[in-house]
Amino acid sequence: MAKRATFVTKLGVIAATVGSSVGLGNIWRFPYETGQNGGAAFLLVYILCVLFLGLPVMLAEFVVGRSAKANVNRSFLTLAPGTHWNIIGYMGVFAPVFIMGFYSVIAGWTLDYVYQAATFGMSQKSPEYFATAFTEFTASPIRPLFWIFLFLGMNYFIVSRGVSDGIERASNILMPLLFVILIAFCVRSLFLPGAKEGLSFLFHPDFSKIDSGVVLRAMGQAFFSLSLGMGTLITYASYFSDKTSLPKTAVTVASLDTFVAVLAGVIIFPAVFSFGISPSQGPELIFITLPNVFQQIPGAYIWSVLFFVLITVAALTSTISLCEVAIAFLHEEFHFTRRRASQILIFICLVMSTLCSLSFGPLSDFYILGFSIFNFCDFLASNILLPAGGMLISIFVGWKLDRQFIKEELSNHGVSRVWYFGILMFCMRFVAPVAIFLIFLSGLGLF
Repeated sequence: MAKRATFVTKLGVIAATVGSSVGLGNIWRFPYETGQNGGAAFLLVYILCVLFLGLPVMLAEFVVGRSAKANVNRSFLTLAPGTHWNIIGYMGVFAPVFIMGFYSVIAGWTLDYVYQAATFGMSQKSPEYFATAFTEFTASPIRPLFWIFLFLGMNYFIVSRGVSDGIERASNILMPLLFVILIAFCVRSLFLPGAKEGLSFLFHPDFSKIDSGVVLRAMGQAFFSLSLGMGTLITYASYFSDKTSLPKTAVTVASLDTFVAVLAGVIIFPAVFSFGISPSQGPELIFITLPNVFQQIPGAYIWSVLFFVLITVAALTSTISLCEVAIAFLHEEFHFTRRRASQILIFICLVMSTLCSLSFGPLSDFYILGFSIFNFCDFLASNILLPAGGMLISIFVGWKLDRQFIKEELSNHGVSRVWYFGILMFCMRFVAPVAIFLIFLSGLGLF
């Protein structure tokens, strides 16, 4: 049997794993969630959720993946043979495929906006133009598909080349690029006339804004942003070497992921307050409001192009990790070559993303359980598969696996001290499952 692939360098481990977490959830979703849920109050609750919910579940996934050294389905068969715990593995394979369905559509939009910005298609346009243009573009049966196919082609080019030559190499390029663009934007935003008011909204909490709804939204955002429950962290951890420190990697990934989300807020809220825009605007903030804002600041051309390049890069680092979950499964369980497994997965994603895109146009009257195809894929993945998967992973590691086995993995077999082990196990056993169950009920509209 051929030796299993691993990440070659420590930088590769961090870049790839951070890349799997950093994505549209940080730069597209976090700002509008923060804006709609009280600004700094939401940010504070979000950070607490990352600490007491995100980190324990992330470490649980790392323990499963690194110890089994197999795809997400085979990992549970290895650690709990003769049981049905591998149902989590199947959920972990299906969730990324459904996510790719709608995620690739949004990523395709960002590519089109890169093109529009680069070819002066956004110059000297009215606010009404951006709203109308976005609606017409998303409803088109052809134009969005071109960008979706191009985006998925970029994914295929990377993932088909393997773990070290494809994913690790691409992550080592894309993640530094993402941080450079983010920091450049932050510097620019700090010189906008509304910077002080925007930063105050983001960093000075009004504790009266915190209620059960804010807490649930923050938990859900932390879960989505850190890519928990979707099999990516288990799959990537299976490529970690035995010398990789799981706790240090988890803390680094969670910290950088949160840092990117905060930087996105530093970019967006000063701009929002500078031009009198409501910070509670929803998803249209990125595709309708901000393109108009960029036209009103010096160097509009450069900032417009860079912003949509930034979002595209963030989307790509996430989608290659989503693809890898299913590719590893097809490669190891069905013995397809990596290239063939990549082709099968990308074809499935092409079909699903095409249907999701058409749900804004020709298929807008087609509904599944009251949802458009796009919203159904989003709802099924985000509200059912991810929280259910994360909850079951926490229960599996917290209650099924032997405590000493977990401690050995976390300490790299005694190399490092695990002083926090009792707290971690308490969070895995009680805090995370209960919190995720509340997210699950909230997502179903039952809480």
